Amino acid sequence: MGVEMDIKEAGVELTEAENELYDRQIRLWGLESQKRLRTAKILIAGLCGLGAEITKNIILSGVNSVKLLDDKSVTEADFCSQFLAARESLNTNRAEASLVRARALNPMVDISADREPLKEKTAEFFGQFDVVVVNGETNEELLRIDSICRELGVKFIATDVWGTFGFYFASLQKHSYVEDVIKHKVVSNPDKKKKYETVSIPTQREVDYPGYSAWLDFDITAPSYLRKLKRNGPGVLLLSVLQKFRTTHQRDPSYKTRAADLELLRGIRDELLPNSDLTDEALGVIFAQISPAVAVVGGVVAQEVIKVVTKMEAPHRNLFVFDPETCAGYFETIEAK
Repeated sequence: MGVEMDIKEAGVELTEAENELYDRQIRLWGLESQKRLRTAKILIAGLCGLGAEITKNIILSGVNSVKLLDDKSVTEADFCSQFLAARESLNTNRAEASLVRARALNPMVDISADREPLKEKTAEFFGQFDVVVVNGETNEELLRIDSICRELGVKFIATDVWGTFGFYFASLQKHSYVEDVIKHKVVSNPDKKKKYETVSIPTQREVDYPGYSAWLDFDITAPSYLRKLKRNGPGVLLLSVLQKFRTTHQRDPSYKTRAADLELLRGIRDELLPNSDLTDEALGVIFAQISPAVAVVGGVVAQEVIKVVTKMEAPHRNLFVFDPETCAGYFETIEAK
């Protein structure tokens, strides 16, 4: 897909209306970057609050098309943060309920909905896109999709938010981008005191991003990692517990069964991470999806998608964690074994 994208970029031209609409962005990251965005096809699977936030930011950037995929219905819990689905859309399909408001954000972007289950989608489907963003799925399904995407050369991002806690993992394979390298240039005459000016030199870089399996193989109990936990907090531990809960129970913790689910969460924590720093208080902030956390994680994910498509600046490598206790995000570099 990356080679095809480069070919399409060479012939694409923005219309007068597009130049006017995206004027600020063009001045920010350049015309060529906006042309790359104009050819990009993005899949966003999971139209919960997080999916809505990512969708909004991607549509406003001016991509070619966005496919919204979700087989679930709008619930009362969605109204905590899912602003694309109107109140009267309760019990209707989440992807279809998001279409009207999504299209109103930017009429120049082709936006469509797909209500089929993600697990039924094959390589032929994923091969249509340049970037695939998935949330709300089990590790098994995320691994399946990532494996398909890596074979096809499609960039893949797994993400999620539970309450006020969230994460994303970027599986971008070998990713090429341009980075501005700052250097100092002598501008004075040889016989005078040296004077320098700062110049920015565009430099081609390439970084290898491991697959989602690197996270599944990551040993959070390793002694070498315990030192990092003391510095960054137990966010990665919480992510492991939540993903184990989803895999075991095929659902997320629910506010309707809060007391029982907290007991299940504590059991998973004590089984996976005996005597860990993951407190009961941390387990209590992961119900539904809360708007501030969705805004932060969704904004970061959309920013990374834009970096991938425009090939300007290095996307972060490769696990992002938003910690509700500190209200700050941090990155962990997860290497393949």
